[in-house]
Formats: sequence, C-alpha cells, structure tokens
Amino acid sequence: DRAMDGSDCLDKLEKAASGYYDMILMDIQMPEMDGYQATEMIRNLGNSRAAVPIVAMTANAFEEDRQKALDAGMNAHVSKPVDMNVLFRVMAKFI
Repeated sequence: DRAMDGSDCLDKLEKAASGYYDMILMDIQMPEMDGYQATEMIRNLGNSRAAVPIVAMTANAFEEDRQKALDAGMNAHVSKPVDMNVLFRVMAKFI
C-alpha cells in the first residue's frame, strides 16, 4: 500500500487487521505529518500495530540523520537514492 503522508499511513495501519502490515517504509519528509511524527504516533498506539518494523527512507544520509530516525522509534535507516541490495538486507532483518 502507498500512503500520501504520515497521517494517511497511520490511518491505513489503524484500519488494517492486526498483523496485516509486515513493515513500513517511512519517508521522512512528507506534508501534513512527517515520518518522525507518524512513527511517534504509531509507537504510541498501545496495541500490536505499534511494534511493526519501520524503516526510514530519506535523502538525509548523515549519521545524525540515522540516529534521529532511530531515536524517533524507527528500526533502521536507508538513504536515498535507494540501493535495492541494501534495502533487501535491511528488510531481511525484520521479515
């Protein structure tokens, strides 16, 4: 599924059956609600959906950007442009 922004992602996750999503590939820079805000709201859902692995996908590739994503509750960080081999290795850790 594709969400237009963080609030759309949160809405899709909340409406889906528990366990429907195996992972979220979360863009950081989105309108309305960015990836950090969406991740915080997901982690605070208070149900099993809160544990879904979230991978940050962003052009911000510095160490402080990676750390900010992890501090926000994301499980991993993949920089853009996305190297599919890197993305597949990251996904394999969580699926």
